[in-house]
Amino acid sequence: MSTRGERRHQVTLQGPSGPAAADGEGNWASTPAPLTPPTWQVSIIAASARELARVAGTTVTTATHIMEGTYRADLTTQTEIVYRGHTYYVNQVINPELRNIRTIAICTELVPA
Repeated sequence: MSTRGERRHQVTLQGPSGPAAADGEGNWASTPAPLTPPTWQVSIIAASARELARVAGTTVTTATHIMEGTYRADLTTQTEIVYRGHTYYVNQVINPELRNIRTIAICTELVPA
């Protein structure tokens, strides 16, 4: 569990703006829109196998980072997290002990092609 002082990273949260629409090439996409409030103070750590087993109780082989902050009910697997020009996709959202005190996001960083 991270302390308030360790949550020194301010990230921006984006979710789908509405239903997906066809892009003319047969693909479906939705434009990300900021959540309300759009920022979240988190701690960010690299997702090692040991950390994933400790936090998630299982190993998520594609995760690259673990972000933890105060409770956010609007954080889902449809959420994108942006930090310093890097985009992270949320693979899993954890509400420890279902107490609505903190939220842990298991994320994968989008690597540009």
